[in-house]
Amino acid sequence: MDAWVDRELGGRFPDARLRARLGKLLGDLGRRIGGTLPAACQDWAATKAAYRFFSNPRVDEGIILAGHFAATRARFAATAGPILVLHDTTEFSFTRDNPEAVGRLSLLKTRHATVTLCGLLMHSSLVLTPQGVPLGLAAVKFWTRKKLKGTNALRGTVNPTRIPIEQKESVRWLENLKRSTELLGEPARCVHVGDRESDICELFCAAEKAKTFFLVRTCVDRLAEGGGTTISEVMGREPVRGVHEVEVRDDHGRVATAALEVRFRRMTVRPPIGKQKRYPTLELTVIHAEEEVPAGREPIRWRLLTNLAVNDLGAATGKLDWYAQRFKIETYHKVLKSGCRAEQARLRTAERLTNLLAVLCVVAWRVFWLTMTSRATPDAPAEVALTKQEVEILDRLAADTSPPEKPSVSHYLVAVAKLGGYLARAKDPPPGNMVVWRGLIRLMDIQLGFELSRRVMGN
Repeated sequence: MDAWVDRELGGRFPDARLRARLGKLLGDLGRRIGGTLPAACQDWAATKAAYRFFSNPRVDEGIILAGHFAATRARFAATAGPILVLHDTTEFSFTRDNPEAVGRLSLLKTRHATVTLCGLLMHSSLVLTPQGVPLGLAAVKFWTRKKLKGTNALRGTVNPTRIPIEQKESVRWLENLKRSTELLGEPARCVHVGDRESDICELFCAAEKAKTFFLVRTCVDRLAEGGGTTISEVMGREPVRGVHEVEVRDDHGRVATAALEVRFRRMTVRPPIGKQKRYPTLELTVIHAEEEVPAGREPIRWRLLTNLAVNDLGAATGKLDWYAQRFKIETYHKVLKSGCRAEQARLRTAERLTNLLAVLCVVAWRVFWLTMTSRATPDAPAEVALTKQEVEILDRLAADTSPPEKPSVSHYLVAVAKLGGYLARAKDPPPGNMVVWRGLIRLMDIQLGFELSRRVMGN
């Protein structure tokens, strides 16, 4: 069993054979990233065993991911200081003759008909260091929409603030915040980061109850102070405390520097009028970072809300840097969809697809971790990411070049990326996830040939 697979199998299994089968599946899918189950398993017996595993009623995403969650907790415990927990939702759409077996996702209206798309939704919580190294997943929730609710048809007749959060899909934000905080075990070190969809007063209260921290981008101009004014009105009277520069990339890939004018203030934030009897007012910090209108792209407008203390400009810009890390969970979902090709799966029921997606979550995390760790800790030893045999193979492939004095993880990850098509020119950015997963696939093939040649020579 691969060393990384063994680290992610620390959970409890109802049967030792199921643990062994999961380990083999992780290894097979890790060696054939993006391949189908038959391509990963290589023969009919192993493929049929994989189908039985995903159909087993004793197997679910909780059992599959338990070991990975435990490994995430161990990696979290080995760090110090604040840790970011990124939350986001993504959809997996599939084409099936029987959509009801998978679950409804949405309605697609065309010129001639209305088509029901089938698929699954996943809300994940990714643990990340402030430097950008992903430590693993802390919570995952899968679900399907059994019945499309027609929210647009109800608009104007039902006030959404009167519906309890437990009856909405938005409850996923609260559930994952609670689960991830309990898993990591140190609420005071966790900062839960979410986009505008997480701007929910119930989430703020849940974080206060769990004694943890949050940093979210707001989309609602909430009541503030005594209730006769709003956050935007109060912040409009605040002076600019300084300018913060961030690097941005436009739609054409051009890199530029954006200068953001920063305002921040601690104030009383009130829940919506329909929820004021159920939820208390909170003392929160509001951070506004706005850019003058640039040429060729939309200006940056970040309006953040947090229960963290912000006493000076340095603390405010630090929170902006933390929020800038939020896009990494979208990158992780891209690895899961584009790299692992999760939406190409042919399994026919929601239960089987959920189990497969849970396995692919671990595979996608490893690819993402390999890419990010070489950027955040470039001078770390190669053994943190690769085995001794993989390092030996990469050294042999680069026999025409002199090895570095101190081999590092960044040196060998560039070598892996070259196998995937990375050119490593002087002005090229660091290798991305795509070339890394392509390089890993080729490295696994080379490693197989390397092992076979050793067996032949040994005989």
